[in-house]
Amino acid sequence: MRTPMITPEGMEKLKKEVEHLWRVERPDVTSKVQWAASLGDRSENADYHYNKKRLREIDRRIRYLRKCIDDFKVVRYHPHQEGKVMFGCWVEIENNRGLKKRLRIVGYEELIGMKDYISIDSPVAQALLNKKEGDEVVVKTEAATLTWKIHKIEYEK
Repeated sequence: MRTPMITPEGMEKLKKEVEHLWRVERPDVTSKVQWAASLGDRSENADYHYNKKRLREIDRRIRYLRKCIDDFKVVRYHPHQEGKVMFGCWVEIENNRGLKKRLRIVGYEELIGMKDYISIDSPVAQALLNKKEGDEVVVKTEAATLTWKIHKIEYEK
């Protein structure tokens, strides 16, 4: 199994999420649980049960994120990447049907909510890796086989 990778921006986002969950959301939900518990009978107390469940979800997410932060390898830009499609780059491609895309190749944890990010493990990213501007790659998926031409490669430095 290969080490999960993440961009510096992705790692910063994970750390900010942990900080927010720990310092903002968890104390808020904890106070709601304490308030609901103070009302007495907990067996039919919807506020108590809902907030206890939410507290468990927050704790589970914090544990998961902390493990990610410990386990992920932050991949920073290095000049040897210049001119080649590698982890963390933005790549502009166009397929043989005229569809143009600008995508960033990242780790799986960075994909959530980012429509122009693709996983390094995706068929498109795997086909593009180590290619240069002007190169063409063929990507076979269950839906179709497309040829993509690389127009531009950029890195956040």
